[in-house]
Amino acid sequence: MSVPTTKDMFLFQQLDLFYKFGTRHEPPAHIKQNLAPQIELREYQEHAFSNMLEYLSNDKLPKNRQTHLLYHMATGSGKTVMMAGLILHYYSLGYRNFLFFVNQTNIIEKTKANFLDSSSAKYLFAESIEIDGIRVPINEVSNFAATDPNAINLCFSTTQKLHLDFLDPKENALTSDDFEDAPVVMISDESHHVNTRTKKATKAEDEEDRSWEYTVNSAFLGNRDNVLLEFTATVDLRDRNILQKYRDKIVFDYPLACFRESGFTKDFQNFQSVLNPWERTLQALVLSEYRRALFADGGVYSRPVVLLKSQRIDDSKAFYGEFFKRLQRLTESEILEMATDGLMKQAIGYFYEKDPSLRSLRSSIQQGFAEENAIIMNGSTDNSTEKQLAVNSLEEHSNPYRIIFTVDMLNEGWDVLNLYDIVRLYETRQGGKAGKPGAYTIKEAQLIGRGARYFPFLLDNEAIDRDQADKSVRKYDHDLDSPNRLLETLLYHSKQDSKYITELRLALRETGLLPDEVTEVTYELKPSFKQTEFYHNAMVFSNNREEVTREEVTQLDNRVKSAIYQLDVRHAPSQLVSLFGTDTEQTKLSENPKVYTIRRKINDMPLNVVLGSLACNDALRFEVLKHYFPHLNSIREFITSADYLGETEITFQSDTENLTAANLRQV
Repeated sequence: MSVPTTKDMFLFQQLDLFYKFGTRHEPPAHIKQNLAPQIELREYQEHAFSNMLEYLSNDKLPKNRQTHLLYHMATGSGKTVMMAGLILHYYSLGYRNFLFFVNQTNIIEKTKANFLDSSSAKYLFAESIEIDGIRVPINEVSNFAATDPNAINLCFSTTQKLHLDFLDPKENALTSDDFEDAPVVMISDESHHVNTRTKKATKAEDEEDRSWEYTVNSAFLGNRDNVLLEFTATVDLRDRNILQKYRDKIVFDYPLACFRESGFTKDFQNFQSVLNPWERTLQALVLSEYRRALFADGGVYSRPVVLLKSQRIDDSKAFYGEFFKRLQRLTESEILEMATDGLMKQAIGYFYEKDPSLRSLRSSIQQGFAEENAIIMNGSTDNSTEKQLAVNSLEEHSNPYRIIFTVDMLNEGWDVLNLYDIVRLYETRQGGKAGKPGAYTIKEAQLIGRGARYFPFLLDNEAIDRDQADKSVRKYDHDLDSPNRLLETLLYHSKQDSKYITELRLALRETGLLPDEVTEVTYELKPSFKQTEFYHNAMVFSNNREEVTREEVTQLDNRVKSAIYQLDVRHAPSQLVSLFGTDTEQTKLSENPKVYTIRRKINDMPLNVVLGSLACNDALRFEVLKHYFPHLNSIREFITSADYLGETEITFQSDTENLTAANLRQV
């Protein structure tokens, strides 16, 4: 077969042609036989190995001087399994030293369990590794100065530590010498974080020399036989420099859209409401118990996990305290009030049939989500090895945790299958430019991507061919009435806000959870319908959604500025009233005091008072206002300018003639 030579083709496109029409390589025995026995390689993983083997064996393919490849694979698609297989393969080629590096310490801890802890349920290698008839041990090392020539020597480092170790060499740490004396296979996870130099190709050379990417590249080039294998679910090929760098390096492309279409992810739905954060959380708790019961009915042990996401660490800590106070006071009537319609009515109805008092449900919620079953993952102080191992083994029967409080720590590098509910505890949104989602909404979409990983199961109470059924793919896409659809559906609980949902959809498209384009479907009209009066004479109207830019918005709407605002700042005086007093005495105490009406423009009020009022409302933060008013320069301008709030008048009802700052602060 001739090799495609089109200069615009990516490397993976050329290799995919071989896989489809020419040579298809089976994963060799030293890979299959030395992976953990519970691992069954999926078709796309075998495809990825085939592309790698074709690249290494085909001398007609254009290649770089050194092997530098990138695997673009969706979150949850088994990148770490691929890494384990590649470690085994490169060992068979004579490599002994392997460096795993990533930007986050938490990813290192869970990867160590994957590669080193044979007692872990997520250990990826066979109990005994044997290659070419020789038993191969796995050793963790801090550098490659004196490694075992017969072992797989694994070194783990953050990208930041690797960079600092190169700048300031220390005893027992990695140095440039480690990458010069003997060849090293460098495995970069979440590698999109390393591309600082590529994205800043126009910056001065001295700044590039200090970058993480420069350090990685320097280590890679230390020995011409060094290998660099990158893994990421996010490669920004819209960046011209990134595109140029990786056109001949992406050996396999399996984005989240392909992963989802293959049925290997949960379905995803937004569960929006007008409820407050506690009520939204209670809905998630009820649905989590409903899933647990449905699993139990089918003979499957599962503890569905709920994640409560705050925007700031202080907010997360505050809700943590509030949550357990409310949980202790939870009543059956509070649960019953949730049974309004749809899914909540279905879930609560399930428990009501078994126990009309709902005491059992209330008790199971209080016990299942008690404080001893909760874990906080807010910031660096929570980033212990123990906690990292806990959140990366939530599916294990011995793991007690069912509820997680977090901000952003778990957006990347988190392995979880039984996360089913994410509750958004805040109501602000952050729009991007020109129809692009904001950076924080992208983070939310990344977290949803972690939760979209599928929890494998087959239910005993369903009539299926268990030999043919695949427990690792969705089963109810076409059974819309089955309550068991909830067992393969991730719910994202948020405030009802159409603009936010639109932005979230944009972010989900960027991460691949939603398809980019609408699928066209053809529906055939029945001949009988074509004979009707409606078909021949009725009219059908449709509308289009058009994005309206806000660049022309230069001031607050006049209807807002000129509206009538009234506030009552009168003091309600406390008074002691004797139960034995006469009617005359009571009348004197209850005489109406004089009321003063005072009108003030906002720009006439003390600036510190108005600033304090705005700070109490997340929707009035500057970054939010800037989204709606792109020409706004500062929060002070919003308060004082006639284009915004400055000339807006408020009428106060007061029991004094003069308003003080203290009066205004109490409003």
